[in-house]
Amino acid sequence: MSNLFGLLTLKKESVPLKSIEVQLEVKDHVAAVVSTLNYENTENKPLEAVFVFPLPGDAAVCHFSAQIGETHIVAEVKEKQQAREEYDDAMSSGQQAFLLEESDQSPDIFCLSVGSLPPEESASIRLEYVTELAVQPDDGLRFCLPAVLNPRYQPQGSEGPSVQVTSVPASLVPYSLSFSARVSSPRPISKVESNCSLEPLQYLNTDQTQATVKLAAGHKFDRDVELLIYYKDVHQPTAVVEAGQASAKP
Repeated sequence: MSNLFGLLTLKKESVPLKSIEVQLEVKDHVAAVVSTLNYENTENKPLEAVFVFPLPGDAAVCHFSAQIGETHIVAEVKEKQQAREEYDDAMSSGQQAFLLEESDQSPDIFCLSVGSLPPEESASIRLEYVTELAVQPDDGLRFCLPAVLNPRYQPQGSEGPSVQVTSVPASLVPYSLSFSARVSSPRPISKVESNCSLEPLQYLNTDQTQATVKLAAGHKFDRDVELLIYYKDVHQPTAVVEAGQASAKP
């Protein structure tokens, strides 16, 4: 399976990524992730592009949208064959269309055909998903934002296909990452740790059950971003209940 992720041309070449913004909302053991990725076609010709991205194995996508120039598209869930036929009809008639599918290679890889990206045009892709956080042996909750969208790094003078490396020198990463997290729980939040530099934890109330934290300014997305969240009294039974939306369809 290819290790290439992000916005790709049909020739498997990366469309330049300009910036990533990630907002994480943690409610006890469940994380909701909102990612916005901004790309730009720097070529003088339109590009037929495909967006490929990985998800945690137990994640569920709850929103997907894209903005290309003045065009805003929001994904709808449809039966696979019907969706493919509607996408083909739209593309053949010159309309802008998107098709999001689970990859045949892996259920954790999703592919989005975004159609034609005009020359010197920007594309902003917004993805929202929810996932349960894994409990570590020390009772911390682990969230990981994988740095899979890094450009493929080929050392100078090497020949043959480039290799995917786990850490890319920050000077070679041509885009920035903005990452912030809001944590809430019935239990007080004792601390949040990371393998990357964080700004100090900011509590939002006196009982310390709500807090925000963000990556230190200037962070380059040159490695996985890992958060470890620790609550006090973790072995006391609690429950989180959210009110349903009265206007939502059954």
